[in-house]
Amino acid sequence: MLKAFIFDMDGVIIDSEPLHYEVDIETMNYFGHVIEHEQLDKYVGMTNPEMWKSIRVEYQVMQSVEEIIEYQLARKISGLRSLDIEPIEGIRELIQNIKNRELLVGIASSSPRIFIEEVVSKFGIAEYFDCIVSGEEVAKGKPAPDVYLEAALQLGVEPQDCLVLEDSRNGITAAKAAGMGCIGYVNLNSGNQDLSQADEVVKKISDIKLENWKIGFKHLER
Repeated sequence: MLKAFIFDMDGVIIDSEPLHYEVDIETMNYFGHVIEHEQLDKYVGMTNPEMWKSIRVEYQVMQSVEEIIEYQLARKISGLRSLDIEPIEGIRELIQNIKNRELLVGIASSSPRIFIEEVVSKFGIAEYFDCIVSGEEVAKGKPAPDVYLEAALQLGVEPQDCLVLEDSRNGITAAKAAGMGCIGYVNLNSGNQDLSQADEVVKKISDIKLENWKIGFKHLER
């Protein structure tokens, strides 16, 4: 039965993908390369090390992954702190609804822990989460299931008793590979994402109805 709700973060709790795209393009420019917005779509949901390892090879970037991330992450945190932004509409209400049902709540994000903690601190919602797991803290990031399996382990529940909210193809693939139910959220700022693997797709957070979810997630009542 449903015991835990696990959030992705970027594009789900915070509409941060525009910031990520902007800084990633700026980072490539800084190191002497050009990358387009559309070329970054396939990396949405992946960890920084895995994304930059791939980009570095494809674009023959001379700097190390560590050097690239050092530059990029500093600018993302600076950009986040300067943003006048609230959580995505409906997220505060959803979190409260989840807590009212006495479900456990986690975050399983591909972002570095320092960025995750900046976000939940900025929004004043850190206290609501029973666990936070970064994809950089497990063996393989999304689309591998590791980050979701680790979140379930930390929450003390079985994967099949978890429901995930995701906005990217890589994230949904990870959640389903972990054996979890998954809701796909259509965030246009997350690029062209294939959400077809999700058990349900919503265009508004307020469309999520927790009471519809049953054991095993095989039958979603309408």
